[in-house]
Amino acid sequence: MMRAMLELMQKGGPAMWGILALSIVGLAVFLERLVYLHRAQVRVGELLRGLANLVRDERLEEVRKQCLATPGPVARVVLSAVLARDCPRSELRDIVQEAGQLEVPRLERHLSLLGGIVYVAPLLGLLGTVLGLLEAFYLVSTQGGYATVADLSGSVYQSLISAAAGLAVAIPALIAAGYLNARVQDLVHDMERAGIEMVNLLKNRTLPAAEILAMDAEPVDEA
Repeated sequence: MMRAMLELMQKGGPAMWGILALSIVGLAVFLERLVYLHRAQVRVGELLRGLANLVRDERLEEVRKQCLATPGPVARVVLSAVLARDCPRSELRDIVQEAGQLEVPRLERHLSLLGGIVYVAPLLGLLGTVLGLLEAFYLVSTQGGYATVADLSGSVYQSLISAAAGLAVAIPALIAAGYLNARVQDLVHDMERAGIEMVNLLKNRTLPAAEILAMDAEPVDEA
């Protein structure tokens, strides 16, 4: 397996090394973001159910400790509301919104790099294709305009390998970027829901149990 890959790298020309580097970087970014987003995910309904009773009992210090003990951006947004609980409702809502906006860059970290790989990898493949064709035409010119299929096959093979390699890196990177962006949007939605409900809870001291339970329920399509 390794020998076959090394052969492809050698026959694909210099552009293959750049494509290989992009594939390693892309895989590293995907795995790092996947682990980070998995750890950042919390069940919003379960978190708010635990905090609701504490807020109603005025045990706000325990609320703060529970938020600090819970990893992820959702808990940090909820904590921002708890720390600013004495502010007017409109100001508290703005604070929660700003806290959520500050979390978004952390969630989207390195995703632009993955998006860049989607565009650069095919370009490197195209560069390898052009280099292979240039080599083929150079062979023809050095042999007085005559060249056998055997003479040209190596250069054409290089062109095809580099083009295929660029697409083989770009397509999975595109899928990975789309998946990670969807995960980020889910977390942003969770932060918004948790922030709104915590503001309501702090100011109204009431949050229907059925509403909290519905937060962790999967949506059901109506027939």
